[in-house]
Amino acid sequence: MKQRLIDKFQEIYGEDGPVSVYFAPGRVNLIGDHTDYNGGHVFACAIAIGTYAVARKREDNRFRFYSLNYPEQGILEMNSGQMYYREEDGWGNYPKGVVRTFMKKGIQVKGGLDILYYGEIPKGLGIGSSASLTVVTGLILRDLLEIPDLSMVDIALFSQLTENEYLKTGGGIMDPFTIAMGKKDHAILLDTSNLSYIYAPLQLPHEKIIITNSGKPRDGVEDCVRQRRKECAEALKELQTVIAISNLSELTADVFEEVQEMIKDPVCLRRARHAVTENQRTMEAVKALEAGDVEEFGHLMNASHISLKEDYEVSGRELDILVEEAWKIGGVLGSRMMGAGFGGCTVSIVENSAVNDFISQVGENYYAQTGLKAEFYVVETGNGATVL
Repeated sequence: MKQRLIDKFQEIYGEDGPVSVYFAPGRVNLIGDHTDYNGGHVFACAIAIGTYAVARKREDNRFRFYSLNYPEQGILEMNSGQMYYREEDGWGNYPKGVVRTFMKKGIQVKGGLDILYYGEIPKGLGIGSSASLTVVTGLILRDLLEIPDLSMVDIALFSQLTENEYLKTGGGIMDPFTIAMGKKDHAILLDTSNLSYIYAPLQLPHEKIIITNSGKPRDGVEDCVRQRRKECAEALKELQTVIAISNLSELTADVFEEVQEMIKDPVCLRRARHAVTENQRTMEAVKALEAGDVEEFGHLMNASHISLKEDYEVSGRELDILVEEAWKIGGVLGSRMMGAGFGGCTVSIVENSAVNDFISQVGENYYAQTGLKAEFYVVETGNGATVL
């Protein structure tokens, strides 16, 4: 793969000067959805597929970007002062946005770059393809333009800023943080309120992690999530009249039961209950893994899906069918919707002996009920963004 990409780079940009090859993974959030903007914990791992990039430094201030995934767009070329968002640049706005973010943060960008990208993550899968692209670009900038005193956490934060302020797509810190900081055979328990984190062993010798793509687009997800953030903020405001908290995830489930009557709107009450209980489930899930209790971890995944479906109402018919069909199969320890919801993917922990049955039976039953063909990805944990 590495040599093929170098050859393609030289075919497009020429052979003048040495090149470097970089990789940033995708990510899977095992449990802890819609907790990040409520100040809670997430539990995610980097996976072994992601975005490759071949880069070479230029002495002028020109930047050239090319993607093997979008060859019809050709080379996007501009100087460092022209990193403005243009809808017609499509995918190219992501690396442009990273350069722009670096400069807005007061970092002097000296020189330019030629970069070729190749992404392995299918579009719309919901496992961090955009953050993989922005994080790998940030790593290239730090490395080839010799920017000192910039940590991988800084790169993750710049990636998040790019999506929020430049691309206006929104998004929490989980994706870029996991992609930047991932560690093979581990997942990261990240406290999104202060970015403290621990690595927890994720060694599943008898199980596989399977991502199932529903084939249902996540239409309108941004507006729906924006509304839920508003509802959570309203619930928090009402709770703050009786208890000193800065976010919902500071509450345990028991304390929430004592003060929940302060939330007058029943919809806001359900949203807050999910934020509180999902945060608690996430921390309990890590303890279960550390104790080697994969079965309990699976039970918590199942409870997470029910909460996302009933309290947060971000699931949908297609995701529910995938999860419910998974639950019917012996050897499936846990299954839940993953990500923003309203389409996209599920994540399941499946015993090795049940993988084939899982793929065939879930696929057949899902198609029979929806007319959609599910796609299955058996994924392995991987390291965070790196120079190859």
